[in-house]
Amino acid sequence: MKRPLFALFALLLPVCASAAEAPSTVHPWTPVGVSSDLFESHPAFDPRTGDLYFVRSSKEFKGWRILASHCDGKQWSAPLPAPFAAPGAEADPWFTPDGRSVYFISTRATGNQKSKDLDIWRADRAADGRWQAPVRLPEPVNSGEAEWFPRMAPDGWLYFGSNRAGGMGKNDIWRAKETRPGQWTVENAGPAINSAGDEYEPLPSPDGKRMIVMADGGLYQSRWDGHQWTKKEKLGPEVNVNGSEIGALFSPSGKSLLFARDTGEPNSGEFFVWQPDGKENWPPVCGAAKHP
Repeated sequence: MKRPLFALFALLLPVCASAAEAPSTVHPWTPVGVSSDLFESHPAFDPRTGDLYFVRSSKEFKGWRILASHCDGKQWSAPLPAPFAAPGAEADPWFTPDGRSVYFISTRATGNQKSKDLDIWRADRAADGRWQAPVRLPEPVNSGEAEWFPRMAPDGWLYFGSNRAGGMGKNDIWRAKETRPGQWTVENAGPAINSAGDEYEPLPSPDGKRMIVMADGGLYQSRWDGHQWTKKEKLGPEVNVNGSEIGALFSPSGKSLLFARDTGEPNSGEFFVWQPDGKENWPPVCGAAKHP
């Protein structure tokens, strides 16, 4: 990335040692039974069962539905609607680390497919492990506009995207915290994260020290300096190939990032895993499948 240094080293090292030949840290993840010629995105793993939840939509990224697949010991099973599914558009599943709750967005209140009606919902597990009926989060978390990609940080702030009034541009990143049972405070994530353009999806890291933001042009990263978020910076060209990168998920260690990208025909959207610090045994292997 630092072109002057690279130019200097090029004079000193053989051509075969150029940076262009460095091993890639981004690899496709196309699990048998899950990958299709449609658009798969927004993965989430149930911490209790290991089941893979994800969004499948048309090649044009329409008609979002949350599906779930179980590893049967050989491969991922044929995906079925999530156990908490309802009519309408639904997307962006995220499990709390203890597996007690899952957050997602849905138009189930109206049943239609228009994104303007997307709200944040939460389903909790009963004592027997089954999912209870989802509950819509109250205002001011939800609004009369669309909400996107609810993700809880370790400090209890729920980050999400919304194009509600009072932002810094179009869609902004917001955060909410439940101060008392049923009462929430909501605030804008600030100018380090938001711009005059669109910011849709916030993903705090498991340790709360980083945040991946899906915004205009792909995926960005911000860091927590102990007091506030630093100005977001776009991830490099290995991750951001065409600006369609979306739906990121950290591994539990925070060392790997799973995301989706629109690859065009014949596979419209598929998963990729970024491992900048070296290989990690994640995403989970099902059956005889091997990591790249």
